[in-house]
Amino acid sequence: MTKKLTRIGNLVIGRRRILQLAGGTTIALTAPSYWRKLSAQEKRIVVRDPGGPYSAGFQEAFHTDFKKATGIESVGVAGQHEPTSLIKGMVDTKSYTWDMALLSRAAHDQLLGEGNYLEKLNVDTPSIRATAAHFKTDFFAGNNVFTAMYAFRTDHFKGNEPKTWADIWNVKDFPGRRCLRKHPFDTIEMALLADGVPGDKLYPLDIPRALKKLDQIKKEVAVWWTGGAQTSQLLKTGEVDICTTWNARAQTVIDENAPVKIVWNQNLWSSEGWCIIRGTPKADMCREFIKFAVDGERQAKWTKHVSYGPTHPDAFKYIPEATAKKLPTYPENFKTAIQADAVYWGKNKDKVTEQFESWLLS
Repeated sequence: MTKKLTRIGNLVIGRRRILQLAGGTTIALTAPSYWRKLSAQEKRIVVRDPGGPYSAGFQEAFHTDFKKATGIESVGVAGQHEPTSLIKGMVDTKSYTWDMALLSRAAHDQLLGEGNYLEKLNVDTPSIRATAAHFKTDFFAGNNVFTAMYAFRTDHFKGNEPKTWADIWNVKDFPGRRCLRKHPFDTIEMALLADGVPGDKLYPLDIPRALKKLDQIKKEVAVWWTGGAQTSQLLKTGEVDICTTWNARAQTVIDENAPVKIVWNQNLWSSEGWCIIRGTPKADMCREFIKFAVDGERQAKWTKHVSYGPTHPDAFKYIPEATAKKLPTYPENFKTAIQADAVYWGKNKDKVTEQFESWLLS
Protein backbone atom coordinates (compact mmCIF):
# COMPACT_ATOMS: atom_id res chain seq x y z
CA MET A 1 0.00 0.00 0.00
CA THR A 2 1.40 3.38 -1.02
CA LYS A 3 1.66 5.87 1.80
CA LYS A 4 -0.17 9.09 0.91
CA LEU A 5 1.88 12.23 1.50
CA THR A 6 0.83 15.88 1.62
CA ARG A 7 3.03 18.88 0.98
CA ILE A 8 2.80 21.89 3.32
CA GLY A 9 5.21 24.58 2.20
CA ASN A 10 8.53 22.78 1.85
CA LEU A 11 7.45 19.93 4.12
CA VAL A 12 6.02 16.55 3.19
CA ILE A 13 3.81 15.05 5.90
CA GLY A 14 1.95 11.76 6.03
CA ARG A 15 -1.86 11.62 6.27
CA ARG A 16 -1.70 10.10 9.77
CA ARG A 17 0.39 13.05 10.97
CA ILE A 18 -2.11 15.53 9.49
CA LEU A 19 -4.95 13.81 11.34
CA GLN A 20 -2.94 13.97 14.55
CA LEU A 21 -2.44 17.70 14.09
CA ALA A 22 -6.09 18.30 13.27
CA GLY A 23 -7.20 16.61 16.47
CA GLY A 24 -6.03 19.48 18.69
CA THR A 25 -7.12 23.09 18.76
CA THR A 26 -3.61 24.36 18.04
CA ILE A 27 -0.22 22.93 17.18
CA ALA A 28 2.21 23.11 20.09
CA LEU A 29 5.28 24.86 18.77
CA THR A 30 7.76 23.06 20.93
CA ALA A 31 6.60 19.49 20.28
CA PRO A 32 6.37 18.56 16.56
CA SER A 33 9.84 18.18 15.16
CA TYR A 34 8.91 19.50 11.74
CA TRP A 35 8.35 23.01 13.18
CA ARG A 36 12.02 23.13 14.03
CA LYS A 37 12.87 22.36 10.40
CA LEU A 38 11.13 25.45 9.06
CA SER A 39 13.30 28.20 7.63
CA ALA A 40 13.43 31.61 9.30
CA GLN A 41 11.16 33.01 6.60
CA GLU A 42 8.61 30.26 7.18
CA LYS A 43 8.66 30.86 10.94
CA ARG A 44 7.47 34.42 10.47
CA ILE A 45 4.01 35.98 10.70
CA VAL A 46 2.96 39.50 9.76
CA VAL A 47 0.60 41.22 12.19
CA ARG A 48 -1.31 44.38 11.28
CA ASP A 49 -1.66 47.11 13.92
CA PRO A 50 -2.97 50.71 13.74
CA GLY A 51 0.54 52.20 13.82
CA GLY A 52 1.70 55.18 15.87
CA PRO A 53 2.22 54.37 19.56
CA TYR A 54 0.70 50.91 19.05
CA SER A 55 3.78 49.82 17.10
CA ALA A 56 6.28 50.57 19.85
CA GLY A 57 3.96 49.25 22.54
CA PHE A 58 3.30 45.96 20.78
CA GLN A 59 6.97 45.47 20.00
CA GLU A 60 7.80 45.72 23.69
CA ALA A 61 4.81 43.77 24.96
CA PHE A 62 4.56 41.02 22.36
CA HIS A 63 6.85 40.74 19.37
CA THR A 64 10.29 40.66 20.98
CA ASP A 65 9.36 38.19 23.72
CA PHE A 66 7.22 36.03 21.41
CA LYS A 67 10.22 35.24 19.24
CA LYS A 68 12.33 34.43 22.29
CA ALA A 69 9.64 32.12 23.66
CA THR A 70 8.69 30.30 20.46
CA GLY A 71 11.29 30.91 17.78
CA ILE A 72 8.58 32.47 15.60
CA GLU A 73 9.11 36.03 14.45
CA SER A 74 6.00 38.22 14.59
CA VAL A 75 6.41 41.37 12.55
CA GLY A 76 4.15 44.32 13.30
CA VAL A 77 3.05 46.33 10.27
CA ALA A 78 0.99 49.51 10.45
CA GLY A 79 -2.21 49.30 8.42
CA GLN A 80 -4.89 51.74 7.39
CA HIS A 81 -7.92 52.49 9.54
CA GLU A 82 -10.63 49.78 9.39
CA PRO A 83 -8.82 47.74 6.67
CA THR A 84 -11.79 45.53 5.75
CA SER A 85 -11.43 46.02 1.98
CA LEU A 86 -7.75 45.12 2.10
CA ILE A 87 -8.43 41.94 4.05
CA LYS A 88 -11.24 40.89 1.71
CA GLY A 89 -8.88 41.39 -1.22
CA MET A 90 -6.19 39.23 0.42
CA VAL A 91 -8.62 36.37 1.00
CA ASP A 92 -10.27 36.62 -2.42
CA THR A 93 -6.92 36.57 -4.23
CA LYS A 94 -5.17 34.27 -1.72
CA SER A 95 -2.37 36.81 -1.54
CA TYR A 96 -1.52 37.45 2.10
CA THR A 97 0.26 40.67 2.95
CA TRP A 98 -0.76 40.04 6.58
CA ASP A 99 -1.45 36.80 8.40
CA MET A 100 -3.44 38.34 11.23
CA ALA A 101 -4.58 41.75 12.38
CA LEU A 102 -5.62 43.79 15.35
CA LEU A 103 -9.13 44.87 14.32
CA SER A 104 -11.96 46.82 15.84
CA ARG A 105 -15.02 44.83 16.82
CA ALA A 106 -16.91 46.68 14.07
CA ALA A 107 -14.42 45.56 11.42
CA HIS A 108 -14.63 42.00 12.78
CA ASP A 109 -18.43 42.07 12.49
CA GLN A 110 -18.27 43.42 8.96
CA LEU A 111 -15.79 40.80 7.77
CA LEU A 112 -17.94 38.01 9.18
CA GLY A 113 -21.15 39.47 7.83
CA GLU A 114 -19.88 39.95 4.30
CA GLY A 115 -18.59 36.47 3.61
CA ASN A 116 -16.63 35.15 6.58
CA TYR A 117 -13.16 36.50 5.92
CA LEU A 118 -11.74 35.42 9.28
CA GLU A 119 -10.48 32.12 10.68
CA LYS A 120 -12.07 30.64 13.75
CA LEU A 121 -9.52 31.05 16.54
CA ASN A 122 -9.87 27.64 18.19
CA VAL A 123 -7.67 28.85 21.04
CA ASP A 124 -8.43 27.85 24.62
CA THR A 125 -6.14 28.93 27.44
CA PRO A 126 -6.73 30.02 31.05
CA SER A 127 -6.13 33.62 29.97
CA ILE A 128 -8.70 33.39 27.18
CA ARG A 129 -11.20 31.86 29.57
CA ALA A 130 -10.56 34.64 32.13
CA THR A 131 -11.30 37.33 29.54
CA ALA A 132 -14.87 38.62 29.86
CA ALA A 133 -17.35 37.40 27.24
CA HIS A 134 -17.98 40.90 25.86
CA PHE A 135 -14.31 41.16 24.88
CA LYS A 136 -14.15 38.02 22.72
CA THR A 137 -15.87 35.89 20.09
CA ASP A 138 -14.95 32.68 18.26
CA PHE A 139 -13.07 34.89 15.76
CA PHE A 140 -11.84 37.73 18.00
CA ALA A 141 -9.58 37.78 21.07
CA GLY A 142 -9.90 41.14 22.78
CA ASN A 143 -6.71 43.08 23.42
CA ASN A 144 -7.74 46.62 24.29
CA VAL A 145 -10.67 48.95 24.90
CA PHE A 146 -10.94 52.54 23.73
CA THR A 147 -13.71 54.92 24.55
CA ALA A 148 -15.49 58.00 23.23
CA MET A 149 -16.08 60.62 25.89
CA TYR A 150 -15.62 64.33 26.31
CA ALA A 151 -12.93 66.47 27.85
CA PHE A 152 -12.89 70.10 28.85
CA ARG A 153 -10.49 72.89 29.69
CA THR A 154 -10.36 73.32 33.45
CA ASP A 155 -9.11 76.89 33.08
CA HIS A 156 -12.40 77.76 31.40
CA PHE A 157 -14.84 75.81 33.58
CA LYS A 158 -13.56 77.00 36.95
CA GLY A 159 -15.69 75.87 39.86
CA ASN A 160 -18.52 74.69 37.62
CA GLU A 161 -17.42 71.58 35.79
CA PRO A 162 -19.67 69.75 33.30
CA LYS A 163 -20.43 66.21 34.45
CA THR A 164 -23.03 64.77 32.05
CA TRP A 165 -23.84 64.71 28.35
CA ALA A 166 -26.75 67.04 29.09
CA ASP A 167 -24.24 69.61 30.35
CA ILE A 168 -22.73 69.88 26.87
CA TRP A 169 -26.15 70.95 25.59
CA ASN A 170 -26.66 73.32 28.51
CA VAL A 171 -24.98 76.42 27.09
CA LYS A 172 -26.62 78.71 29.64
CA ASP A 173 -25.03 77.13 32.71
CA PHE A 174 -21.91 75.89 30.89
CA PRO A 175 -21.02 78.52 28.27
CA GLY A 176 -18.03 77.87 26.04
CA ARG A 177 -16.86 76.82 22.58
CA ARG A 178 -18.11 73.34 21.72
CA CYS A 179 -16.46 70.77 19.47
CA LEU A 180 -18.31 67.67 18.19
CA ARG A 181 -17.39 64.88 15.80
CA LYS A 182 -18.42 65.37 12.17
CA HIS A 183 -19.67 61.81 11.93
CA PRO A 184 -22.73 59.99 13.24
CA PHE A 185 -20.66 57.38 15.11
CA ASP A 186 -20.82 58.32 18.81
CA THR A 187 -22.34 61.74 18.04
CA ILE A 188 -25.81 60.24 17.63
CA GLU A 189 -25.47 58.25 20.85
CA MET A 190 -24.22 61.32 22.72
CA ALA A 191 -27.22 63.36 21.59
CA LEU A 192 -29.64 60.69 22.76
CA LEU A 193 -27.88 60.37 26.12
CA ALA A 194 -28.09 64.15 26.49
CA ASP A 195 -31.82 63.86 25.78
CA GLY A 196 -32.27 61.43 28.64
CA VAL A 197 -32.24 58.05 26.88
CA PRO A 198 -30.91 55.40 29.31
CA GLY A 199 -27.64 53.79 28.28
CA ASP A 200 -29.16 50.32 28.08
CA LYS A 201 -31.97 51.59 25.83
CA LEU A 202 -29.88 53.36 23.18
CA TYR A 203 -30.15 50.77 20.43
CA PRO A 204 -31.69 50.74 17.93
CA LEU A 205 -30.88 54.43 17.70
CA ASP A 206 -33.75 56.89 17.33
CA ILE A 207 -32.20 58.99 14.57
CA PRO A 208 -34.96 61.65 14.26
CA ARG A 209 -34.84 62.23 18.02
CA ALA A 210 -31.04 62.52 17.97
CA LEU A 211 -31.04 65.02 15.10
CA LYS A 212 -33.74 67.06 16.82
CA LYS A 213 -31.54 67.18 19.93
CA LEU A 214 -28.53 68.16 17.82
CA ASP A 215 -30.61 71.03 16.39
CA GLN A 216 -30.50 72.58 19.87
CA ILE A 217 -26.73 72.86 19.89
CA LYS A 218 -25.83 73.16 16.21
CA LYS A 219 -25.24 76.94 16.35
CA GLU A 220 -23.02 76.53 19.41
CA VAL A 221 -20.56 74.10 17.79
CA ALA A 222 -17.40 76.03 16.97
CA VAL A 223 -15.64 73.09 15.29
CA TRP A 224 -16.85 69.80 13.79
CA TRP A 225 -13.78 67.60 14.06
CA THR A 226 -12.79 64.89 11.59
CA GLY A 227 -9.68 63.33 13.16
CA GLY A 228 -8.47 62.40 16.62
CA ALA A 229 -5.22 64.36 16.32
CA GLN A 230 -7.30 67.46 15.58
CA THR A 231 -9.10 67.15 18.92
CA SER A 232 -5.80 66.92 20.79
CA GLN A 233 -4.57 70.09 19.12
CA LEU A 234 -7.81 71.99 19.73
CA LEU A 235 -7.83 71.10 23.42
CA LYS A 236 -4.13 71.79 23.86
CA THR A 237 -4.26 75.26 22.31
CA GLY A 238 -7.54 76.18 23.99
CA GLU A 239 -9.29 76.86 20.68
CA VAL A 240 -12.27 74.98 22.14
CA ASP A 241 -13.41 74.66 25.73
CA ILE A 242 -15.22 71.32 25.58
CA CYS A 243 -14.70 68.56 23.04
CA THR A 244 -15.87 65.03 22.34
CA THR A 245 -12.95 62.76 21.52
CA TRP A 246 -11.29 59.45 22.34
CA ASN A 247 -9.75 59.04 25.75
CA ALA A 248 -6.18 58.49 24.52
CA ARG A 249 -6.34 61.73 22.52
CA ALA A 250 -7.37 63.72 25.57
CA GLN A 251 -4.88 61.89 27.79
CA THR A 252 -2.03 62.86 25.49
CA VAL A 253 -2.83 66.52 26.11
CA ILE A 254 -3.17 65.98 29.86
CA ASP A 255 0.22 64.25 29.93
CA GLU A 256 1.66 67.35 28.28
CA ASN A 257 0.41 69.36 31.27
CA ALA A 258 -2.46 71.12 29.50
CA PRO A 259 -5.36 72.07 31.84
CA VAL A 260 -7.71 69.40 30.50
CA LYS A 261 -9.94 66.89 32.29
CA ILE A 262 -11.70 63.75 31.02
CA VAL A 263 -15.32 63.00 31.93
CA TRP A 264 -15.83 59.22 32.11
CA ASN A 265 -19.53 59.31 32.95
CA GLN A 266 -21.42 57.23 30.32
CA ASN A 267 -18.40 56.90 28.05
CA LEU A 268 -19.01 54.81 24.91
CA TRP A 269 -16.58 51.92 24.69
CA SER A 270 -15.43 49.77 21.81
CA SER A 271 -12.77 47.08 21.64
CA GLU A 272 -9.97 45.92 19.39
CA GLY A 273 -8.76 42.35 19.22
CA TRP A 274 -6.67 39.79 17.42
CA CYS A 275 -8.15 38.18 14.30
CA ILE A 276 -6.66 35.63 11.90
CA ILE A 277 -7.20 36.23 8.20
CA ARG A 278 -9.01 33.30 6.60
CA GLY A 279 -6.86 31.05 4.45
CA THR A 280 -3.45 32.21 5.65
CA PRO A 281 -1.10 29.20 5.59
CA LYS A 282 0.32 30.38 8.92
CA ALA A 283 -2.91 30.28 10.91
CA ASP A 284 -1.50 27.94 13.55
CA MET A 285 1.45 30.24 14.19
CA CYS A 286 -1.05 33.07 14.58
CA ARG A 287 -2.89 30.98 17.16
CA GLU A 288 0.33 30.62 19.12
CA PHE A 289 0.74 34.39 19.01
CA ILE A 290 -2.77 34.88 20.40
CA LYS A 291 -2.12 32.37 23.18
CA PHE A 292 0.99 34.38 24.05
CA ALA A 293 -0.55 37.86 23.74
CA VAL A 294 -3.76 37.33 25.70
CA ASP A 295 -2.01 37.45 29.05
CA GLY A 296 -2.47 40.02 31.77
CA GLU A 297 1.19 40.77 32.38
CA ARG A 298 1.98 41.12 28.68
CA GLN A 299 -1.06 43.32 28.05
CA ALA A 300 0.06 45.59 30.89
CA LYS A 301 3.32 46.39 29.10
CA TRP A 302 1.84 48.36 26.22
CA THR A 303 -0.38 50.58 28.38
CA LYS A 304 2.50 52.97 28.99
CA HIS A 305 2.52 53.63 25.24
CA VAL A 306 -1.25 53.85 24.56
CA SER A 307 -3.87 54.92 27.13
CA TYR A 308 -6.34 52.22 26.17
CA GLY A 309 -7.60 49.62 28.60
CA PRO A 310 -6.43 46.00 28.69
CA THR A 311 -9.08 43.30 28.40
CA HIS A 312 -7.49 40.74 30.73
CA PRO A 313 -8.53 41.35 34.36
CA ASP A 314 -5.08 40.45 35.73
CA ALA A 315 -3.38 43.21 33.73
CA PHE A 316 -4.06 45.77 36.45
CA LYS A 317 -1.90 43.77 38.84
CA TYR A 318 1.09 44.91 36.78
CA ILE A 319 0.09 48.51 36.00
CA PRO A 320 1.07 51.37 38.33
CA GLU A 321 -2.00 52.93 39.95
CA ALA A 322 -1.34 56.34 38.40
CA THR A 323 -1.36 54.78 34.93
CA ALA A 324 -4.31 52.51 35.67
CA LYS A 325 -6.55 55.46 36.52
CA LYS A 326 -6.09 56.79 32.97
CA LEU A 327 -7.44 53.64 31.30
CA PRO A 328 -11.02 52.90 30.17
CA THR A 329 -11.22 49.48 31.81
CA TYR A 330 -10.06 50.74 35.20
CA PRO A 331 -13.07 49.77 37.36
CA GLU A 332 -13.98 53.33 38.36
CA ASN A 333 -13.90 54.51 34.72
CA PHE A 334 -15.73 51.48 33.37
CA LYS A 335 -18.60 51.33 35.85
CA THR A 336 -20.92 53.63 33.83
CA ALA A 337 -19.48 52.77 30.42
CA ILE A 338 -21.83 51.85 27.58
CA GLN A 339 -20.84 49.42 24.84
CA ALA A 340 -21.18 50.87 21.35
CA ASP A 341 -23.24 48.49 19.23
CA ALA A 342 -20.98 47.52 16.33
CA VAL A 343 -23.62 45.21 14.89
CA TYR A 344 -26.12 48.07 14.67
CA TRP A 345 -23.61 50.32 12.93
CA GLY A 346 -22.54 47.55 10.58
CA LYS A 347 -26.11 47.30 9.32
CA ASN A 348 -27.02 50.99 9.38
CA LYS A 349 -23.79 52.93 8.79
CA ASP A 350 -24.51 54.10 5.23
CA LYS A 351 -28.13 55.05 5.83
CA VAL A 352 -27.47 56.96 9.05
CA THR A 353 -24.38 58.68 7.63
CA GLU A 354 -26.46 59.97 4.72
CA GLN A 355 -29.10 61.30 7.14
CA PHE A 356 -26.46 62.92 9.35
CA GLU A 357 -24.67 64.59 6.46
CA SER A 358 -27.97 65.92 5.10
CA TRP A 359 -28.70 67.34 8.54
CA LEU A 360 -25.30 69.07 8.67
CA LEU A 361 -26.04 70.81 5.37
CA SER A 362 -29.55 71.87 6.37
